Amino acid sequence: MKKQQALFFSGRVRYAAASFILPVLILVGVYLSIGIYPGSKMSILASDGFGQYANFFASFNNMMKSDQSIFYTWSGSLGLNYLSLISYYLGGIFTPLVYFFDNQQIPDFIYYVTLIKVGLMGLAFWYFSTKTFYLPKWGDLLLSLSYALMGFTIANSEMIMWLDGLIYFPFVILGINLIMDKRSPGLLFISYFLLFISNFYIGFMIGVYSFLYFIVRLFTNQRRYIKRLPSYLFTSLLAGGSSMILLLPTLIDLQTNGEALTAIKGWKTAVTGPWDLIIKNMVGVYDTTRYGSIPFIYVGLLPLVFCVFFFMSKKIIGRDKICYGILLIVLIVSFYVEPLNLFWHGLHAPNMFLFRFSFLFSFTILLLAGYGWSVYKKTDFEQLVNIFIGLMVLFVVVRVVTAKSHDYEYLTHTSFILTLIFLAAYLLFFFFVYKGKGKKRVFICLFAGIYFLELGLNAQLLVKGIDADWGYAQRSGYDKEYKDIQKLVKQTKDENNSFYRMENITASSPNESFRYGYSGIGMFSSIRNRHSSFYMNTLGFRSYDTNLSIRYQNNTILMDALMGVKYNLSNKDLSKAGFEKIATSGDYQLYKNQYALPMGMVTDEGIYDEDTANDPASLLLALSGVKEALYATAFPELVETENTVLSEGIKYDRNTLILKAKDKNKPMKIKWKVNANPHSQLYLDLFPADFTGQDRTKVHVTTAKQETNTQLTKTGQFYSLGDYEKAKEITVETTFYYTDQLELFEPTVRVLNTVKFKEAVQKAQEKGVDFQVNGRKATAEVTTEKERILFTTIPADKGWQAKLDGKIVPIRTINDGLLSITVPAGKHQVEFIYLPQGVLAGTFLFILCVIVFGVYQHYLIRRGKDPFYE
Repeated sequence: MKKQQALFFSGRVRYAAASFILPVLILVGVYLSIGIYPGSKMSILASDGFGQYANFFASFNNMMKSDQSIFYTWSGSLGLNYLSLISYYLGGIFTPLVYFFDNQQIPDFIYYVTLIKVGLMGLAFWYFSTKTFYLPKWGDLLLSLSYALMGFTIANSEMIMWLDGLIYFPFVILGINLIMDKRSPGLLFISYFLLFISNFYIGFMIGVYSFLYFIVRLFTNQRRYIKRLPSYLFTSLLAGGSSMILLLPTLIDLQTNGEALTAIKGWKTAVTGPWDLIIKNMVGVYDTTRYGSIPFIYVGLLPLVFCVFFFMSKKIIGRDKICYGILLIVLIVSFYVEPLNLFWHGLHAPNMFLFRFSFLFSFTILLLAGYGWSVYKKTDFEQLVNIFIGLMVLFVVVRVVTAKSHDYEYLTHTSFILTLIFLAAYLLFFFFVYKGKGKKRVFICLFAGIYFLELGLNAQLLVKGIDADWGYAQRSGYDKEYKDIQKLVKQTKDENNSFYRMENITASSPNESFRYGYSGIGMFSSIRNRHSSFYMNTLGFRSYDTNLSIRYQNNTILMDALMGVKYNLSNKDLSKAGFEKIATSGDYQLYKNQYALPMGMVTDEGIYDEDTANDPASLLLALSGVKEALYATAFPELVETENTVLSEGIKYDRNTLILKAKDKNKPMKIKWKVNANPHSQLYLDLFPADFTGQDRTKVHVTTAKQETNTQLTKTGQFYSLGDYEKAKEITVETTFYYTDQLELFEPTVRVLNTVKFKEAVQKAQEKGVDFQVNGRKATAEVTTEKERILFTTIPADKGWQAKLDGKIVPIRTINDGLLSITVPAGKHQVEFIYLPQGVLAGTFLFILCVIVFGVYQHYLIRRGKDPFYE
């Protein structure tokens, strides 16, 4: 037994384990160095990791532990195709592991999954390396660490789902090699399938690259490999077809709700410069992952050396150098030529995190380094010395040239010096090996230690860069209020049998409803229902441009009523007509809205009038039958300003108010006086006449009754000033942060008559239809004396099917935003059922392609021949 164990651990298994464990340990140490570990005060959540992934993972956890459907969620943006959201944000075999965590522990879940994925990246590349190159065992290990801890991985570690694609990438390339060399398609089929269902976005990039790789390798031995083309194409087609079980519904949804292709405005990519790729190969160089960044391509200095050696060595035939050189050039040109750059991103310009295909360049460097290292012998030492010295000189020259350039201020002395030190250390190692001095095993261990140190320091500097750039969120920002909010959310669920919506006025993220499992309005996601979001924007919920975001804050109680917002959560006092505080937990208060309307209301054909449907007041009046105006307009009286110079202008034939700061480092403040009518809810209307340069602008509006602190361009325009039962003169203090110049359309005050509003709501409530929601179904009982229209706040989507007494009936939309149907006189059972378009066709393709591939694979095994070549 002992001998068997010794043989077992002395072989490849030991190195396989090391390829997984070592990158994990290095990354654990890096995170520990900045105070991130399980249960730490600082979490691993940064940028999209906090606002999106954490909440969406929590939502998936809720789905697995409740009756929520995998096809549809009511959590955000009124409702959403959940299967499409999963495909974009939560695909892959690792996501279900969240089941073993509580939602309060999501930061730890993401920490553990990040480590697991990085470790598996190392293991995947180690396996690829052992099957592709002719290296010492420790050489395969070092290259695997370079892949797992490459600059792209660390710099984009917040985008945790991209890592899934990087796990399967080496297997895809190895699968192509196996088809070309051994006519074995199994690995390629499986790896393509897992790649595409895990993350189709990264999958697209790898898919294109792998096809180019096949073509490149084909030309290295055209006579032999041309016969493998049909098998490769057939296997790829079947793998792609089998992945349609998840991809087809998503692609249809994106076609319906996605953005238009990005227009090409120039040939050169923005910001990129001639020294970018050289500088980004130095140790620990981080610029940003916001707009204005350049590609993260670092894989370590030694792979860079052997990549250069690949092109310089006479042992590599010229044809191979040309073929792989062309592949490398295509990637380099793609960094600088905008049409090619857009192509790699699916012809859609990325929203920050630029050059998302740069990992392809890093992989190619490692690929060529492996081939170069495989042919290296002691006799090549002088050539290797020239490469080391050449790189040192190149780095020194670039440092000198860019020293005074503002474009390369992110290249620090630390990175530059570390780069030279490690190059010198590696050169010294090869010198001692060349001379044959010392014990070989000791030198290898020392060399490996230096290599680990280089990768670790690079990772640490990049992680510190992320912290400075985005900031790793404090755990308290995610879970401090968790138990209090969850308690209040549970209370609302216990109180209701029919469908309702709620929102958190002071939410830390617009996606918070996904975390707690309540039906909300706010959302920030690349997967969204653009039709309903566009319509909601016309009604006052801010969702402009490409509708990536819809925000609840700064709407009116009129919209609360229409959209069935029955509850508000807030850690501040609210002054909203009809909202009564019913519970408190910790710092949070729960308010109940007595004016919330149910999901459905019986009305008439007038609801389809475009002008009526696009105006909240007209919409409520149409639903209620009341004819009186609900709003009046008042003009605030300017009292005083601080650090602000005011002037007037005209834009789009409307008067504007222009604000300029006297001191750009201080906020601008304006104080107004407003006379509140009795029985009124007041809103200060602040709408930018120009959104340019106002992305960071925050507005703090304060009265004696209400305080609001939101971002100007991301939330609605109606800032609540409070609910007033008696006439009163109120003072409104408005402070603008993070801007020194701003142009607003002339600020006004919208005065909502709460008596007339109450009358209209009560009339509408009499016509209300309560719905029960279960997963992807919404059901109700409707009774009418004559044929009527059933108006609902279910967001329009082609996946919906309506049934009346069990029979399918046509659906009509309200301005392409909400669903409605015609209901004849009498008592009826109404059912809305959601199934994403393409699910059935995708499932059929999955079954068909798996069966066809199984037959094909069986034939290859049984006959030992490929039917394509018989």
